[in-house]
Amino acid sequence: MPEPVPTSADTDTSAIEVAHGTLAEPSRLPHVSPVAEVRRVGATAFQIARGVTEFAVGYRPSQSVAPRAAREVRDVFERLGPTYVKLGQLIASSPGVFTPTLSREFETLLDRVAPAAPEVIDAVLTAALGASPSTVFADFDPAPIASASIAQVHTATLHTGERVVVKVQRPGITTRLAADVAILERVAQLVELSPYGRMLSASDVVDDFATGLAAEVDFRNEAQAMDDFVAGLAGTPLADRVRVPKVHHEFTTREVLTMEYVDALRIDDARAIRAAGHDGTDIVRTLLLSFLESAFHGGTFHGDLHAGNVLVDEKGRLVLIDFGIVGRFDPRTRRIMRRLVGDLFLRNDYEAAGRALFTLGAVRKPGGTREGAKDMRRFTAPLAGKDLGGMSYTALGSQLAALAKAYDLKLPRELVLVGKQLLYVEKYMKLLAPQWRALTDKELFMFMKNMLNEDTPTR
Repeated sequence: MPEPVPTSADTDTSAIEVAHGTLAEPSRLPHVSPVAEVRRVGATAFQIARGVTEFAVGYRPSQSVAPRAAREVRDVFERLGPTYVKLGQLIASSPGVFTPTLSREFETLLDRVAPAAPEVIDAVLTAALGASPSTVFADFDPAPIASASIAQVHTATLHTGERVVVKVQRPGITTRLAADVAILERVAQLVELSPYGRMLSASDVVDDFATGLAAEVDFRNEAQAMDDFVAGLAGTPLADRVRVPKVHHEFTTREVLTMEYVDALRIDDARAIRAAGHDGTDIVRTLLLSFLESAFHGGTFHGDLHAGNVLVDEKGRLVLIDFGIVGRFDPRTRRIMRRLVGDLFLRNDYEAAGRALFTLGAVRKPGGTREGAKDMRRFTAPLAGKDLGGMSYTALGSQLAALAKAYDLKLPRELVLVGKQLLYVEKYMKLLAPQWRALTDKELFMFMKNMLNEDTPTR
């Protein structure tokens, strides 16, 4: 039997969140007074200075600098708390952007933050559910199976006998998050002075981050997002290949989320997945197809596909958990995105792709259409001819930065969220199917072809 994998207790941001059946009005974190912000800046500076001092004192000339520095940075992030833990999670899940040494070091931040005291969690559950956990559940384990910056996860058994996991929010987390976000907003303004910062829409990303954090502290949003995702895949061939834990809404509130227990393997546990007899290519193909289906058809996609949130069950089905980050495309954007993908990878029409990016508002200095098409061809064409194991994502990042500078690119926030997920997907491809050429895969090609035909006018 595979080892039980806990539902991740921590989530990140969300492009747009949902609250019980209807789109919620974007909520905001509480206002932070200048005094509180200055105090938090001081605390942040202190922890950074402490990290630098500890590195200098403990450094030995015979030691390798990179691992030691990565360890100190990780310690500083953990001491700084929830917001910086989330940044660490992004680093851990993006080895194509950050160094492998730094990514490996930050993997320990995914679900190993020190848990809150049992009496604190008991008080949160009692206030949220109207009775103590010993009354609400037939059995409740006070020792968490996962503990992260905003919440921690416990196993329990309902009175019906069904095993569940219970995600419990840490008390007082909102004020702490608000102070850190205020600092990040100022940092984003500085980052946007560079072409790469403008391309990534740093201020928009932080704004989404703040909006997502505000929505994240209401677990009812996540519960509804899980239901919406399942509904979006219903009736498609992927419905039997992708599984989302069932939510128990009767035991779910703003501070508590109760859902089906999932016994599965993490997608990055390649050795265990192969030992269980599962096909790595099938798994990553399903992941990519479900991402494209949910984004380009359903309009709602999982926005945090780090390894703690993507599992494989005993039947080889993909299991997606932790829907704290949910991206949404409206119908118009879905049509433009479908056209963009088709122009780039099926029709090789780079001028049309440039027009699609302009329509999305990404290109603020378009220049000549033909020159732009040539630049896009140079960037995109090599992707179709290489297997993932042989690609240099550092080189691709440098090329993208050059394009950002030449055309003053400012990617819409939804595209930034999509890009983040594709970085996760390529990591799993390298682990499980390094020789798989996604763009020449028959099933993926037919999916994209059929998707594009939907937008072709018929006589």
